[in-house]
Amino acid sequence: MKVGINASFSRKPGTGIGQVTLNFLRELSKSKTKNDLEFILYLEEDIGLSLSDNFKKEIFLPLWKRDDLIRKIWWEKKLLPKKVKKDQCDVFISLYQSATLLPSDVKHIMIAHDIIPELFPEYLNNSRKKKYWNLTKEALKGADKIIAVSGRTEKDLIQHLGIEPEKISVNYIDADKIYKKAVSESKSKGILKKYELKQGYIYGGGGLEVRKNIEGLIYSYKILLESNKKTHFIKDFPQLVISGKLMPELAPLVTDAEKLVKELNLTQQVKLLNFVPQEDLPAIYKNSLVFVYPSLYEGFGLPILEAMNIGVPVIASKKSSLPEVGRDAVLYCNPEDTSDIIMVIRNVILHEHLRDELRQRGKERAKNFSWEKFVKKLFGIIENI
Repeated sequence: MKVGINASFSRKPGTGIGQVTLNFLRELSKSKTKNDLEFILYLEEDIGLSLSDNFKKEIFLPLWKRDDLIRKIWWEKKLLPKKVKKDQCDVFISLYQSATLLPSDVKHIMIAHDIIPELFPEYLNNSRKKKYWNLTKEALKGADKIIAVSGRTEKDLIQHLGIEPEKISVNYIDADKIYKKAVSESKSKGILKKYELKQGYIYGGGGLEVRKNIEGLIYSYKILLESNKKTHFIKDFPQLVISGKLMPELAPLVTDAEKLVKELNLTQQVKLLNFVPQEDLPAIYKNSLVFVYPSLYEGFGLPILEAMNIGVPVIASKKSSLPEVGRDAVLYCNPEDTSDIIMVIRNVILHEHLRDELRQRGKERAKNFSWEKFVKKLFGIIENI
């Protein structure tokens, strides 16, 4: 059997879908049960992964080389189906929701991570984005099988896009293996020095998109800080550290964290790290007192799984998929209620025994996710369509 895979996001390892793509390919390549299959990876750029002999790469671009939505639509909608037909693929796996529609003789499995543009129409702020999302919805409906990365995403597909329930299977992704390794003391010290940090901070990561609600976290921190100045419930109040690429030009889709911190006179208490490469993130998580993720919507929520793997106490939003991923290993807050965020953070930073319990629960919960399970279930689905 010949299996085609849209692996184009492998060129963007800093994104969630990029991580999913690379980890899926690594696991698939080492899986001995797949040696009788031929895999064709369709790419926009070459990747440096070590792959087994039954993998072949097809790298191509349209005449329009600029990495934007025009190229994306051209590549997914026009060029990719032609290549798949020419290569006579029996099965095709789209590792993210895309605009690709394929002939009926090719079994098409599409992984759906979320339906953000449907739930947050502000993301569709120009005609190209609207066009791409409409093409993506058409392709989701045309796929033979959809793999939702969470039960929340499955429900969203049914409720908001009218996808037939029997067409969807839930299959949980996992965090990158870098978060499963112990962080050495020397690495920890090096990262703290590199970013000029002191161990024991409150950490907010995962990006600065408005839906991530970093604004709510900063406001909550401000009120908590002022409260501590009056009541002194903590002797050394922890710093707030936030990572994520600063892109004020993309407002209102992205929070201008720098501007907000200045307006609230928090420049001494809040440290903005900008973009942090993945190799530094495990140590950033490890040296925090607690990881806070008050996101308004997630299709899965990789950052909380990363934090649990490292053994960091996690506070997360009670909305969308996050309670499904964290279960009882996470403390939850209402992301739209500042007083609730404040109460939960205060509780965690005051009680060491609670932090210890969350660390242990998080480590145990993280064991339920694995790339081996993901690949095995995906190919079980392929065998039955």
